[in-house]
Formats: sequence, structure tokens, C-alpha cells
Amino acid sequence: MALRQIITEGDDTLRKTSREVVRIDDRLKDLIDDMLQTMYANNGVGLAAPQVGVLRRLFVADIRDGGGARVAINPRIVSAEGSQTGTEGCLSIPGRFGEVERPARLVLEALDREGNPYTLQAEDYLAVCICHEYDHLEGILFRDKVKGELYSE
Repeated sequence: MALRQIITEGDDTLRKTSREVVRIDDRLKDLIDDMLQTMYANNGVGLAAPQVGVLRRLFVADIRDGGGARVAINPRIVSAEGSQTGTEGCLSIPGRFGEVERPARLVLEALDREGNPYTLQAEDYLAVCICHEYDHLEGILFRDKVKGELYSE
């Protein structure tokens, strides 16, 4: 495992749409391990592959809710409902925060680290985290959805 450099706002990679993962092999699993290590080392709760310079549809998340690390390969949000607004930040926009409206609940379909399909029903903070990381795969940053201005804490 190795720490990866997190790309920050201004790098064009963050604005590109990621491509599907076509092969789950040891190289991809090494990337997943590196992403998890990088996320934890930076006190993050999620990290998408584009944030480490890899334009593939993959993200990792751990909101410290006892559910452990979650891996989503080729994720799809198949339904979303409700609304919640909260403060978000991003490892790719360090030190900046803003209020973002997200769904209160969602259903995610994805592949796990071994390539097995799964369905996850998420709500509250986990739903926010999944939407935030999913947006990275579409080239969208949380600042694009901020109500008002970004601020520093």
C-alpha cells in the first residue's frame, strides 16, 4: 500500500467523466488499498479515483458508523428521495466548506472489491457521502452545488 497524492481543484482531471472499470485484478485492488490508506491518512470519509488521478468509476468511503470501509466499483444511484442540507468539504478543495443539498435516502448498486454486485440502501450522512463521491465520477465538485459561498473554518 502507498499513499497517493490527492489532486486539488484546478487540475482538469477533476472535471472529466470517469470510465467504467472493465477488469477487477490485483492492480485495481492495489489502487483500492492505496485509496483507503490515503483517505484515512487525510482524515477523509470518502475518496474517488479521479481525486488520485485515475479516471475510473470507483470510490471508497468510511463514515465511521461501524459499517467499515465501503468500496463501490461502477456505482449507480438507482433511486434517491427526500432532501437534507449540510456542510460539506472535500480533500480536493482543502480548507473550504459550503452548504449543499443532497437526497436524504438513496439506493446504490455497485460491485465490491471482488467484483460481486451489491445493493446498498443509504440514508443521512452515508447518502451525502455517496452522492459527493459519485459526483466526482461525473466531473462535478461539491462547490458546483453549494448554496451561497464557500467559506473557511
